[in-house]
Amino acid sequence: MKQINCKGELITFDSPKVMGILNITPDSFYSGSRTPVAEVIKKAEQMLLEGASFIDIGGYSSRPNAQEVSLEEEIQRVVPVVETLVREFPHICISVDTFRSKVAQLSLEAGACIINDISAGQIEDTMWEVIQKYQVPYIAMHMRGTPQTMQNYTDYQNIVKDILFYFSQVKDRARQLQINDLIIDPGFGFSKTLSQNYELMQQLSLFRALECPILVGISRKSMLYKLLGTSPEEALNATSVLNTFALLQGADILRVHDVKEAIECVKIVQELQRNYE
Repeated sequence: MKQINCKGELITFDSPKVMGILNITPDSFYSGSRTPVAEVIKKAEQMLLEGASFIDIGGYSSRPNAQEVSLEEEIQRVVPVVETLVREFPHICISVDTFRSKVAQLSLEAGACIINDISAGQIEDTMWEVIQKYQVPYIAMHMRGTPQTMQNYTDYQNIVKDILFYFSQVKDRARQLQINDLIIDPGFGFSKTLSQNYELMQQLSLFRALECPILVGISRKSMLYKLLGTSPEEALNATSVLNTFALLQGADILRVHDVKEAIECVKIVQELQRNYE
């Protein structure tokens, strides 16, 4: 059974989990997720009450063509929020969305227990040293380039095979460093065209072969609202549809802006998968 260790507690994936997004950036692509620091406690509490197993804090928007944020600014945005939430909710499992090893280190020392790295250590190789030292679950995502350049790198021989190979190398590196809790994220919307995102989702079940928990993050993304000709604000229904499909394909964690609706998807899929014989 797939499981991870968060603060000494074993979290199993016999049922899928939901990760709530808590953006503390002024330029997140979805305006509804931009949370003023004064409101983070209320927002985190709401997501926990709705059933989130993890809260993912991000201080650097990774949307296409996002503005660069200095290391100092990211630290100032993220670390005090981690400290505040751990103080308010001692048992909270905080994930920090960063590709910078210094932000990861300071966040873990402040009480975070998961690192969510969109670059899987490609932007800063020292990230691997931090994960090895602190022995925390590591979410490694597939992306090429940086948030500023990633949409220039959408050429693949076979997108699913290429990404499976990428994760086999990531898994080998984790094994060499004795990092036990690796979570993989195919990186929907990162270095992928709209049609490539759907091809990847269609074959998501193939990633089960890696024997790692699979995280899916498609909440209100452009692969939904551009296809439908709408906007992030109007993409909740589409998010629920695709989250349901992802669960049926084997997703273990849904990373979402809207926790209540994601929990409903999990409950419905679990009921569909019950053995009624």
